[in-house]
Amino acid sequence: MKKLILRYHFFVVGCLSFLMQSCNTKFRVWVGTGGQQKIYNLKYGEHKRQKMDVFLPLDYAQDAPVVLIVHGGAWTLGKKEHMIKVQKMLFENKIPSINMNYRLVSKRKGITYKQQLEDIGLAINKFNSLAEKAELQPDNYILLGESAGGHLALLYGYKHPEQIKKIVSMSGPTDFYSPEYLNSFYSKYTSPTFQKVVGTKFNRKNVSEAFKEASPIANISNVPTLLFQGNNDFLVNQHQGLSMDSALTKQNVPHKLVFMKRTGHAPRFFSKKKRDSIIYPNILEWVKK
Repeated sequence: MKKLILRYHFFVVGCLSFLMQSCNTKFRVWVGTGGQQKIYNLKYGEHKRQKMDVFLPLDYAQDAPVVLIVHGGAWTLGKKEHMIKVQKMLFENKIPSINMNYRLVSKRKGITYKQQLEDIGLAINKFNSLAEKAELQPDNYILLGESAGGHLALLYGYKHPEQIKKIVSMSGPTDFYSPEYLNSFYSKYTSPTFQKVVGTKFNRKNVSEAFKEASPIANISNVPTLLFQGNNDFLVNQHQGLSMDSALTKQNVPHKLVFMKRTGHAPRFFSKKKRDSIIYPNILEWVKK
């Protein structure tokens, strides 16, 4: 059974990475009727991955928050195009959004999750400089991430409550260090990935404080949080979402857990019914309220 789970874990990661490989990286602008805009591959830094797509629909309020979308891919894979359906859904509902690429974790290049958090900050700074032209307010963001992007959204959001008004995490890991995590089978097949993400050796008997620093559950601040978790998620075990829900409750942080039965990882990919009847409606309600 354990070998089957391991094979499932790496197979799904491999399939997701295959889906995320192709994109057009040229800067281009689309302007529609009435002035709505889609800006593709706007640079927010000098690295080739530091690019973002900005969608500005019609008739949004000046105080409307901008949804900043962070893709998944085990921190080492993925592209913003993976989240394009979410961005189109927000655009259709007149919600301004940014969909960003970020530098990928690499031991050889010395890139960990910390550089990925830096990229979120750089993307925000870039849009802040353009917010007035877009008739929007700076430092008024909702972070929305999926899988590894959910982890990054939670961690950046909790550390920057002055910029981030709400967080949405879809299937995001939350805990790399607690006894519950360390004593679980889940830790046995995810700790090598988390070790690479954190950039520090994982020692189960004496876990480094670096893993606590990288865990959203240990860095909670008062930022309203929407969580999505599937009970059959082998990539991000259900206890990651359930434990986060409990921690947010104890700290009286406004939040909601959408716990989906008979559901695996990133269900919007595999279930149109769940995407259209559960995931998107909950996102829209959270963004708009």
